[in-house]
Amino acid sequence: MRLADLAERLGAAVEGDGETEITGVAPIEEAGPGDLTFLANPRYGHHLKSTRAAAVILGPGADGCGRTVLRTHEPYGAFVAALYLFDTRPRPEPGVHATAIISDSATLGPRAYVGPYVVVGDDVAIGAGARLYPHVVIYPGVRAGERFTAHAGAVVREDVAVGDDVTLQPGVIVGGDGFGFLPTGDRPTTIPQIGTVVIGDGVDIGANTTIDRAAVGATRLGDGVKLDNLVMVAHGCQVGDGSMLAGQVGLAGSTVIGRGVMAGGQAGLAGHLTVGDGVRIAARTGVVSDVPAGRTVAGFPAVEIGLWRRAAAALLRLPDILKRLRALERRLDRAADEPER
Repeated sequence: MRLADLAERLGAAVEGDGETEITGVAPIEEAGPGDLTFLANPRYGHHLKSTRAAAVILGPGADGCGRTVLRTHEPYGAFVAALYLFDTRPRPEPGVHATAIISDSATLGPRAYVGPYVVVGDDVAIGAGARLYPHVVIYPGVRAGERFTAHAGAVVREDVAVGDDVTLQPGVIVGGDGFGFLPTGDRPTTIPQIGTVVIGDGVDIGANTTIDRAAVGATRLGDGVKLDNLVMVAHGCQVGDGSMLAGQVGLAGSTVIGRGVMAGGQAGLAGHLTVGDGVRIAARTGVVSDVPAGRTVAGFPAVEIGLWRRAAAALLRLPDILKRLRALERRLDRAADEPER
């Protein structure tokens, strides 16, 4: 694609040869001739002089170092848009594989792809443009919207409701029984998990993530929620629109997450608490109580990130402080042993 044509589609301005042919996209340190790359973080600015990329997407005022440049107010956003243009991954043609098992009472919208060994249960309804990859299992009573994509090995349990444009990566389990057990005598009694899971529109769920059904009512993911790989959402949790949870985040039962919350990897949230809109949770944070909207927290137990940083800095000084304290104690002991003059 000519750089000038690409610039028009990205809403960017060309600085240099618009006839340059762009054949792909790549990170700035790996890009070669024909590749488009971008620079948004000044930390990687040193790569600009050595990159072999054909063109670089830069923000206003950034020095191009003599490179051919696509100038835009949002370099990263423009690069993401370019990724869509150069996405050549194979997409299956509509059709149902001979080994798939689809209930007579199930309904699939037009242009569906159903791969080998897929199982679709009774009374399932899935919208147009669905893609069900090999070994996907859809239990009875599931409702899924248009352009629903379930990659290999994903399982959607009975009576779960899924919106439009939802993608499940390989191994996702939606609607498994929640961890509900009543301690009684020698053996805990299983609490029937008779609720469901409701997933909004535009949700992406990473590989091997699990979203448990509620004991009663519903576990809910709002519109635009993004879950990384190996995330655990327990029974009865509510995750607000546009929230993003990174790898290995775990939500205990009945946790309520507001809109636009971001949680770093391995953060853990105790059950029956509320996290307000726009909260930021640092990686490996342990949240054990409610967090008001707009806060940024870190550590265990979670505290305001400024306090956590001061405490972390003090922790690094503890060996020196302890050494000085022991020296002071020895001086005091010697002073106490000396006879009075």
